[in-house]
Amino acid sequence: MIKRLLLLILAINSLVFAAGFGQAKQQEFLKPEDAFKVIATETNDSIITTITLGKDIYIYADSIKFQITKPSATLLKASLPASVDFHDEAVYEKELKVSIPKKDIQAITNDAYEIQVSFEGCSKSGVCYQPISKSFSFEGEDGGGFWSKFSSLSSSTSMSDISKAIQSESFGFIVLLFFVVGLLLALTPCIFPMIPILSAIIISQADNEKPSTMRAFLTSLVYVLAMSLTYAIVGVVAGLLGFDMQAAMQNPFVLILFAGVFVALAMSLFGYYEIGLPMKWQTKLSAISDNAGNKGIIGTAIMGILSALIVGPCVAPALGGAILFISQSGDALLGGVALFVMSMGMGVPLLLVGIGAGKWMPRPGGWMSLVSKFFGIAMLILAIMMISRITPSIVTMILSALLAFGTSWGLYKNSIVFVSFIAKVISKIVSILLFALGVVLLIGAFSGGTSTLKPLAHLASNGTTISSHGRKGYSVEKLMNEIKASGKPVIVDFTKESCAACKELDMITFVDPKVKEAFKGFLFIQVDLTDNTSDDMAMLEHFGVFGTPNILFFNAKGEYLQKHTITGFVSPEQLIKHLETLPKQTNE
Repeated sequence: MIKRLLLLILAINSLVFAAGFGQAKQQEFLKPEDAFKVIATETNDSIITTITLGKDIYIYADSIKFQITKPSATLLKASLPASVDFHDEAVYEKELKVSIPKKDIQAITNDAYEIQVSFEGCSKSGVCYQPISKSFSFEGEDGGGFWSKFSSLSSSTSMSDISKAIQSESFGFIVLLFFVVGLLLALTPCIFPMIPILSAIIISQADNEKPSTMRAFLTSLVYVLAMSLTYAIVGVVAGLLGFDMQAAMQNPFVLILFAGVFVALAMSLFGYYEIGLPMKWQTKLSAISDNAGNKGIIGTAIMGILSALIVGPCVAPALGGAILFISQSGDALLGGVALFVMSMGMGVPLLLVGIGAGKWMPRPGGWMSLVSKFFGIAMLILAIMMISRITPSIVTMILSALLAFGTSWGLYKNSIVFVSFIAKVISKIVSILLFALGVVLLIGAFSGGTSTLKPLAHLASNGTTISSHGRKGYSVEKLMNEIKASGKPVIVDFTKESCAACKELDMITFVDPKVKEAFKGFLFIQVDLTDNTSDDMAMLEHFGVFGTPNILFFNAKGEYLQKHTITGFVSPEQLIKHLETLPKQTNE
């Protein structure tokens, strides 16, 4: 650095001398774009960058850096050719060509990526330029390896990307692809609500006996098959008819009916009455097969069908992608099979639950009464989740508080059944904590809170929230006029009152301080599609999306960035990372 500083001082002195005494003509220096010309080309196995330098221009060898800036910042190790010496500095003159092996890039990402070339250079005539950076975008390897495709598809938030994945592969690969995607989705919280439902079914059918492994497995299989067939049928019908069938199943009357079913099941598990098929029906079923596992098969199948609706928001991108493919290609068979095997993949943990229930469940005893009541509480939680899609936040929070109080009292009252002193102490501590949770929920409900998970968050956020209801009355023309008139990039959120994932976006993602900061420079528009008018349906069709939530992005010219569309719930971190993938020049 000292040598470079001395060179710069000598250059400045020479300029001052020439200007002050008129002994030299003012030097004309090359502009940066003429002094440094950088290109990057792609070959089968490498990315070749070429830096062409103007006359008397040089760049310092230790200043040259190659890095991937998208999808994440990673420094690349590039092999540089031999340099030359200039005033004891290693430099490059005339032309520098560097080859970066693609295998090094593929070790980092198989998706589309951006490479940035950075360096510092000077002119021998006496000027040093500001640091230069040039970026180049590449499509990446098509799909990468099998596991890369699986991982990418399971975490994708874009219906169009998933639709494209279906179109570009063979029938067999697509089936395998969606099955593994289902397995990956099973590792997410999507599957959790179904575990207590299935466990409760297995216990209720045990008749105070330990269920056999085969019987428990068959019950689980019926449940998973019913859930999978529901997805396949919904996907095929919605794709062929071009409407959001899942949204139709979110009708308030349907949701209330489903919630009522869960409440009825809960009361049965609490021991108030028994739910079962009439004896005459059970006799007929027994006559069809000697397998005891057939008992309750209809009820199990119905619960599997209902469960498909519970996990709907979790699989919205995959479901929407398959529906989009069906509607565009008309290949209902492939789309239906893809959704069926995806759901079967999601159901693998449930099949394991069935095997475990028969193999590791303890002998019948008094503990089964407590387990039944535990699953009854789980059913009431699911009922509250269902109606939370159509009720105000205060109602959901009050119901949750009442459930916490009831559970607290029940646990405290029944702690006497525990033989162990430690178990009694733990049960009473949990009872106290549940009572405290109920108090907090009530305080949050009556002080303006909107989130059951964060009942007091509004007190710390100074009331800064994004409305859970967007604006109604939009048409394609009205929305596009507002977007184009803004003169800035736009984010459009399609939402509706009965959409659980939409509420999660409002209460978790959009209110996050980091998301609000990232939204600066964008116009944010929420469009409420609750009424499902002809204009609402026309907007969904125009932008090529199904249902809600869908987050659309437009550049400053009002051009729709369709490949960047997000379907379903995304966390604040995922949304911020997604914003980084948008084109840098939003006015282009």
